[in-house]
Amino acid sequence: MRLGIELRKLREAAGLSSREAAGLLGVNPAQMSQFEAGNAGINDVRVRRLAAHYACVDAELVEALVEMAADRTRGWWEEYRGVLPPVFLDLAELEHHATFIDEISTAHVPGMLQTEEYARAVFAFWRPELPPSELEPRVEHRMRRKKALEGKPYTVVLHEPALRTRVADRRVARQQLMAVLEQLDATDVTVRVIPLDADGFAGASAEVLYAGGRVPALDTAQRDSPQGPYFMDAAAQLQSMRTLFRKVEGVSLDPARSRDYIHRLAKEL
Repeated sequence: MRLGIELRKLREAAGLSSREAAGLLGVNPAQMSQFEAGNAGINDVRVRRLAAHYACVDAELVEALVEMAADRTRGWWEEYRGVLPPVFLDLAELEHHATFIDEISTAHVPGMLQTEEYARAVFAFWRPELPPSELEPRVEHRMRRKKALEGKPYTVVLHEPALRTRVADRRVARQQLMAVLEQLDATDVTVRVIPLDADGFAGASAEVLYAGGRVPALDTAQRDSPQGPYFMDAAAQLQSMRTLFRKVEGVSLDPARSRDYIHRLAKEL
């Protein structure tokens, strides 16, 4: 889908219609629309041909798009197709391919750091009507998302309420804090805490996940809304999210002080 979006952006920047682009490949306009919508695969040869006709001079971007076209990876998330809503699969795939992940969380401990009991409590609260056959795949999928933490930088800024909120009980809350501390020792995870008494923080609703792409133009930001998660890829949107992350990170404690802060909160439990 993202490959199709980027090809459409390049076409529009070149001032060509979908019909004209289709003619360059020798396909019909309907097929071109399928490529750009992400509903049909396009090979690397065609991607290079389109980039040349679109006069795209960003060689790194072209090579990244060619890699995307050639990638036929069927990741672990495909096991959940038809079991979970597509957005679950999209998020796991995004995290898998990301070169780095930055996240701001003000309500809950982020999904990739959650324990099984914590995740189950969150899902059960928001969708109390879910039977075990629906609930357990969600929990299992969330646990498997931790694979994305292997071998890539992950920085998360947590507002103190996200650490203090007991989504289940005191035992689950303490186990969750200890699990966060363990992640700091086992993976390339950086956690920064914003205490409740920090000055200059007006971002209580500033939750966002920012995933780095092969090149900056292929970065993606994901936010939640009342209608569900949505993804952002426009240059202005990405710049806004990068600025937001820098602002929030700027009022947080450094990693060492954040670790001590979480230790203290865990002891209080």
